[in-house]
Amino acid sequence: MALEEYRSEFPVTKNLIWLNHAAIAPLVKPAAEAMIRFSEDSRDFSSMHYAAWLETYEALRRAAARLINAAPAEIALLKNTSEGLATVAMGLDWRAGDKIVAFREEFPANQYPWQRLEAKGVTIQWLSASDPLDQIDEAAKGARLLALSFVQFLTGHRSDLNAIGEICHARGAIFVVDAIQGLGVFPVDVRRARIGALAADGHKWMFGPEGCAILYISPELQEQVEPVEFGWTNTAHYEDYGRRDLTLRPDAGRYECGTLNTIGCFGLRAALEFLLDVGVERVGPKVQALGDHIAEGVRRRGYDILGRRTPENGAGIVSFRKAGSDATDIVARLASHRIVTAVRAGWVRASPHFYITEEEIEKMLGLL
Repeated sequence: MALEEYRSEFPVTKNLIWLNHAAIAPLVKPAAEAMIRFSEDSRDFSSMHYAAWLETYEALRRAAARLINAAPAEIALLKNTSEGLATVAMGLDWRAGDKIVAFREEFPANQYPWQRLEAKGVTIQWLSASDPLDQIDEAAKGARLLALSFVQFLTGHRSDLNAIGEICHARGAIFVVDAIQGLGVFPVDVRRARIGALAADGHKWMFGPEGCAILYISPELQEQVEPVEFGWTNTAHYEDYGRRDLTLRPDAGRYECGTLNTIGCFGLRAALEFLLDVGVERVGPKVQALGDHIAEGVRRRGYDILGRRTPENGAGIVSFRKAGSDATDIVARLASHRIVTAVRAGWVRASPHFYITEEEIEKMLGLL
């Protein structure tokens, strides 16, 4: 199918021009329908069809693994990106003098867990995500871990994961990626990028529900990261309720400490299978083109763009503002015309997905 033909899978288009996927995306129709089916089945039959729940968990792992070229055994199903990053940050055996490389533009979820480690004597070297690779390489000398967002939440800067992964591999640093602002739009290959851990919630660019996320963690890193949240499902024999054996599960499931968000898993599975059917390799160029359209349009109208957007680093996020104009007022004016953007740190942030049309972008620009 041509990309335009998928627009009917987004009922939100009947009500709004949704340019806020970097915050919360509308559920794609297959995800919403899967959650409705589960809800009705649970209402009418309780857990009689529990086998379908278990199959959905495994199908979600398979879909997530396909999306990033991983194995299902390397996928844990968690609540959100923050939990995934904190699992790594809190589970490693840190020692005074260990060094982390982190980036100033990060969302707090990818700063706070590392900053808390300073109390243990861990040092952090702060860079900008737009710094050249040779500067990142220099900073990675002697680092135990480098933590980076695939796409920065405000600037929209998209990092070259493959190049930075090679740096981390050469320097012996664990590469941890917050992928929430890029996964579902741009291809990710955790093997090629030598990623140790990657976390992403499904409610932004993957069209899934909130509160259901994936954590990829490599087999090598699983041997280094201890589960900090510990409950009955971390263990290898968790289905035997009478057993009292603390042996960990032999895969990434060891980081799941209890009952999963089942309705969320039904929704996220359907959303990921939808994206895999569309083809992420087709989504990225369309999203980047829409972002370029916004950037060029606001610049012509006298607005400043946050960051330097290029074909190599552009993504689906464009933040802009104009001297003498208030971002809150602009967002409110757009909302009065059913165009949804967001205010972030004094900037107007627009973030279109592939089903948005050029005509809708022009309508937004015409109101600025």
